[in-house]
Amino acid sequence: MSPRSDAARRSVRRSLQGDDAVDISVVVPVYNEVDSIPRLVEQVEAALDPLDKSYELILVDDGSSDGSWGALAALREAHPHLVAIRLAVNRGQTPALMAGFDASRGHVVVTLDGDLQNDPADIPKLLDELDRGFEIVSGWRKKRQDGFLLRRAPSIAANWISRQLTGLSIRDNGCALKAYRGEVLRSVSLYSEFHRFIVPLAQMGGARVSEVETNHRARVFGHSKYGIGRVFRVVADLATLFMVTRYSQRLFVWFLLFAVPLIGLAALFAVWVGHILVGNTDGPLLVPIAGTIVMIQAALAAVGYGLFAERIRFLAPTRGRVGSRLVASVSGAGGEETVLLRGTESRSLTKTRPDTTPRPDTAPRPETTLRPDTTLRPETTPSSQTTLGLLAGSQGDRDAKSPGSGSSPVGETER
Repeated sequence: MSPRSDAARRSVRRSLQGDDAVDISVVVPVYNEVDSIPRLVEQVEAALDPLDKSYELILVDDGSSDGSWGALAALREAHPHLVAIRLAVNRGQTPALMAGFDASRGHVVVTLDGDLQNDPADIPKLLDELDRGFEIVSGWRKKRQDGFLLRRAPSIAANWISRQLTGLSIRDNGCALKAYRGEVLRSVSLYSEFHRFIVPLAQMGGARVSEVETNHRARVFGHSKYGIGRVFRVVADLATLFMVTRYSQRLFVWFLLFAVPLIGLAALFAVWVGHILVGNTDGPLLVPIAGTIVMIQAALAAVGYGLFAERIRFLAPTRGRVGSRLVASVSGAGGEETVLLRGTESRSLTKTRPDTTPRPDTAPRPETTLRPDTTLRPETTPSSQTTLGLLAGSQGDRDAKSPGSGSSPVGETER
C-alpha cells in the first residue's frame, strides 16, 4: 500500500463528507438488486438506529443495468446516512468492496450482501462480539437457505480447504456478514477475488477472529449471480492464497516444490535411457531422451522463476506486504494496548474502538457517480482494483467545477 494510495483514499473520504469519523460503516456491494435496495436500507437502519452510535451505510452499485442506481438516488434525501457510489462498469465484488472500504470512515466496518439473505438484525450481535477484544467477527450461516449442489457443497469444500491451507479458525469464511476493525480492514490489499480471503490474510498478521451464528434467509428477489464457474476461480485463488500465506517470504522454496518432482521424472527417463543402452535391449530411444530433456528444461525454468521472484520480492517496496502488517499487544506503564504495525508506523486499535457516546447526525452526503467515458488517472485512483468507477464529489465551500472550466473529469458530483 503506497503513500500515494493512502493519500488518495483520504481524499476520497474528505470529498464525500470530510475527515470526521463515525462509529460504524456498513459497506454493501449491489448488482442488479433494484427490488432489494429499499428493504435493505430500512432493515439496516432499523438495526443500527437503536444503538445510539453514528453510522453510515455505503451502497456500491457495481455497474447495475436494472435501475439500481435510480433506486439509490431516490432514497438519498430521505436517508441521510446513505452514501451511494456507482462504478461505471461491472467490475466484480472485490473492486466494489474496495471502493466502499476506501470511502468508509468507520472505526468499525461491517459488510453484507445486498440480496437480503444476510439479516441486518444480526449486526448488533457482531458488534457485541467485536467489543470482547476481537479484530474480526464473522457470521456463521448454520442453517443456510441455499441449494446444496451449486452453493452449499462448493462452499463446504472451499471452507475445508481454506482451513487446511491457512489454519483458519472459522467454519463459514464465505459468509458476507462480517465486522472488522476499520484500521485492520483498510490495511489489507486485495486483488483478483480475494475479498473472500480477507479473514485468513488478516489472521496471518495476528488479527484475533471470532464467529457468531447468524440468520440466513432465502432469496426473495432476483437470482443468484454465482454459478458453477465460480468453483474454478475459488480453486485458483486458494492456490494463490496458499502461496501468499505459506511462502510469501520464501518464494524460491515455492518454485522448488514444482522443480523437485520434475527432476525426479527426469531421473526416471534417464534410467530408462541407460537401461536401453547398457542392457542392449530393443526399444525406442526418442521417447526417454526427449522426456529427460523436457523435464530438465522444466525444472531449470521453475528454479529460474524462483530466483526471479526472490529478486522481485527483494526490490519491491516493503510497505504493502502482508508480512509487514501485524496486530500486536503492547504492555507498559499505561496498561495494555492493541496496535496495528504497518512497516515503520503503528496505530492504536484500542483507541479506535467505537465509543457509546451519541453523536449528532451529520449532514446528508452527495451521491457519487462517474460518466461511462471517464477514466481515472493512476494518481487519483483510490485502489488498483477500482480503476473505473469511484468518484469523490466536492462538498461544502468547494463548488463543483464544470467540464469546461479546465478541471479534471474526475470529481463530478450529482447534487
